Formats: sequence, structure tokens, C-alpha cells
Amino acid sequence: MGKRIISQARGKGGPRYRTRKKAFKLNITYPNEEGIGKVVKLLNVPCYSAPIAKIELNGKTFYNIAAQGMYEGQEIGVCKGVLTDGSIMKLKDLPVGTNIFCIETKPGNGPKLVRASGTFARITRKDEKGVYVLLPSKKEKLINPEARATIGIVAASGRVEKPILKAGKKYHMMKAKGGRVYPRTSAVKMNAVDHPFGSGRGKRIKSKIAKKFAPPGRKVGLIRPRRTGRKKK
Repeated sequence: MGKRIISQARGKGGPRYRTRKKAFKLNITYPNEEGIGKVVKLLNVPCYSAPIAKIELNGKTFYNIAAQGMYEGQEIGVCKGVLTDGSIMKLKDLPVGTNIFCIETKPGNGPKLVRASGTFARITRKDEKGVYVLLPSKKEKLINPEARATIGIVAASGRVEKPILKAGKKYHMMKAKGGRVYPRTSAVKMNAVDHPFGSGRGKRIKSKIAKKFAPPGRKVGLIRPRRTGRKKK
């Protein structure tokens, strides 16, 4: 008798496939107030790929992703005219060509876009419709000029340059974030009872496109692909 494959187990849920709430105890937000804030401390949080800055503003504290070059004791502006790396400003107040990250999609909904380590977006142009921002995906997005963003580049840009020499270290890194399937086993290396692609038979077919109304245990491989095969140059 077979057992649930990974896609079925993820759908059912369980501790292995859930994100650890404890890992995300720090919430990345923007304050409702304006003024000059001070970086109290830089924190290392395993679930984020970049350091987290604890910032104090008008006697209250909030957390934001740290910018490259940010240091403890640094003063940053929150919707004030301090255009230094790490300052939080409205897009309408920033000049064209400014590097930004932690961008709001709507005014007041908090940092949503460009939060991974080493990433940044760039303001390309402005018009009566709003502000156009070039994202790391090379796509241009129109955003409300009242939305806020942080100036600079996300810290820890060299995070992926250092090799992971031990499998155990990678295991604990993935476990700290939670909700990740690691180590991932190739489907064709499984037994036939564990996966539809399992066993040594049928490895030389071109592609396996799942049927539209296949059950969860059978709907694996290429699911509703737009195209298949090698792309011609």
C-alpha cells in the first residue's frame, strides 16, 4: 500500500510543512508618525535573509530591514528631508534614479516589495499617473506617489557568495525558516508506491502533463503548462 506523496502531505498540513510562528515574531512595519529616528540595534533574525534594524522614533520602536552601510546610532528620516541610506520617504519626494527597497504597494500598507538581501529597485520616471519603479525582475511597476519606501540597497548582498560546506548547516538553515521541504528528493528516485514518477520504468518519455481533473496524488509534474519541450533560439 502506498503513502501520501509530498504534494498531498503539504495540502493536508502538519508541523513539517507549516511556518514557525516563533521565527516571525518581529514584524516589519512603517510607523504612522514622522520625524528623525535612531537605529538602536541591528538584529540577526534567521527567517529573514538580511539584518533587521530596530529603530526608535518619538519614544516608540519599530522594525525595518537594514540598508547597506547602516550602523547602530545612525539617524534616519521618516518622511523628513534626510535623504540618507535607510531613511523612509514617500516616492513623490525622491528624485528619479534613487535606489529603494521595502516599497509599499498602497499608501500605509507597509513594506511589501523588494525585501531580499542585496536587492533594490530604482525610480525610473514620474508622471500624472504616479511613480514608475523598475523592480529586480526588470519589470516596471506603477505605484501611488504617496506610498513609502526605504532609500538604499538591502544589506547582506554577499550572503550567497560563501559556500555551504556541510549538509547539516543547510538543514538547520532551512529548518529555522520553517515551511520548507528540505532535503528535497527527486521524484524519479522514489519507489513506485511513493510517487507517480517512481520506479525505474518510464524515465525516457518527453514530458508528463497532469490531467486537468487529476486527483492530488496524481497531479504532479507539468501542471497546466503553457508550453513544453526545448525552447528554440
